[in-house]
Amino acid sequence: MSAGDLHPKEAAARRAEVQLLDVREPAEWVAGHITDAVHVPMHQLHQAQDELATDRTIVCVCRSGNRSAAVAEALRRAGYDAVNLLGGMHAWAADGLDMVAEGTHDPYVA
Repeated sequence: MSAGDLHPKEAAARRAEVQLLDVREPAEWVAGHITDAVHVPMHQLHQAQDELATDRTIVCVCRSGNRSAAVAEALRRAGYDAVNLLGGMHAWAADGLDMVAEGTHDPYVA
């Protein structure tokens, strides 16, 4: 764990004071995501800067924490207060934290 990582349970506890930014691909998002997260696929971040919080910490989320760690680092270099969700959606789901899916299926981590 680095100083730029946040455990899923801590992120869930701080949900009202952070922005959860899911950087996964659309199919991963549809399968299951964190309630109230903002979805901006990693490759579209440069086009969606107006969706990024400037007044609170951005918690970057992907499937396992690798892509989101790179995004968090890039956002920090660009002046944002950003951290990585340690273990990504796999860790979030393993901790039994809430998820929703698009459609009628139960949420899962794709």
